[in-house]
Amino acid sequence: MHSLYDWWKRTSRRSMVKPDYTADENPRILEGNDLRALAKYMKSDSCQNLGAGVSTSAGIPDFRSPGTGLYANLARLNLPFPEAVFEIGFFKRNPIPFYTLAKELYPGRFRPTPTHSFIKLLHSHSMLHTCFTQNIDTLERRAGVPANKIIEAHGSFATQRCIECRTPFDGEKIKKAVLSEKLEVPRCERKGCGGLVKPDIVFFGEALPPQFHASIPHLRDADLLIVMGTSLTVHPFASLVDFVPEDCPRVLINLDAVGHFNRKYDVVILGKCDEVVRELCTKLGWEEELDAAWEETKDSLEVGEQEPEETAEDEVDKIAKDLEQTLNVSQKGDEEASAKDEAGDSAEPRSAEEDKTSRAQSPTEGKL
Repeated sequence: MHSLYDWWKRTSRRSMVKPDYTADENPRILEGNDLRALAKYMKSDSCQNLGAGVSTSAGIPDFRSPGTGLYANLARLNLPFPEAVFEIGFFKRNPIPFYTLAKELYPGRFRPTPTHSFIKLLHSHSMLHTCFTQNIDTLERRAGVPANKIIEAHGSFATQRCIECRTPFDGEKIKKAVLSEKLEVPRCERKGCGGLVKPDIVFFGEALPPQFHASIPHLRDADLLIVMGTSLTVHPFASLVDFVPEDCPRVLINLDAVGHFNRKYDVVILGKCDEVVRELCTKLGWEEELDAAWEETKDSLEVGEQEPEETAEDEVDKIAKDLEQTLNVSQKGDEEASAKDEAGDSAEPRSAEEDKTSRAQSPTEGKL
């Protein structure tokens, strides 16, 4: 990404120089570095193309917070490394840990937050050009943001396909397999394949979606960039904030100060995203619209699901315990299989072709 960024700076330096505005034009300039000035700017004719980099939560555990994040809790389990759950090589060898995690994070279990509804309002007011997200939970879609306005940089649960032949897989079938009482690992139904199926989530070892790279040039036209609820540590996504013009105001709404928001027109508002967004909507005159938009998200929960009462930390602990049990069961099965192989004097080795055929015809492989 650094080479891409260097190329970007070289080829677009002229366009990123602050232009000379006449008295009749509306420069992309804030009168201050606070919510009042931001709201005034958003209501002006100068603010037409808005990019929203959102990475918010809805009781869904985050991945990277030290001590409380998902990876920190997975570090104590019998995994090669915590991130192995999302590593394509490990998934090919043992997909069960990922699907155990997926069962807890599957779309429909969690309700979008008011922050997600705020993104929908930006679209409703014809201000949203693109919503960039590194979330995989599809909550932006469930909040009503059109799919063509969303760039899911790390993919999502919205679609799924075979990792071998790339054949799409039916969404209801994978949902039934993952959420069933006895977890089943879905496999490709294409004749002669039988490869593992996974959601179109970008794993470690996989390339980012082409749509992500194609969307980067649009940042040059941004009048405003809002960045919410993120650690800004995962590249290349974190580098997007540097691609807007120098005179484009960048707004960070976050619990903690992250990144390098030190340009003249940057605005940093520290606090809970939902609370800051509500205050901003009040200044914009959108508070009732926000309440109505968020009320609509109640219908996004699957039948039988309720808004989780547990905290994100409780959810992380539950996921870690489920994965620990899964790994113990899987390891026990491997040991039993190994002992059986050693005891079977008459067992004959299979060819690679036979092994492939066996896997393709074994829909129960991977069950707990």
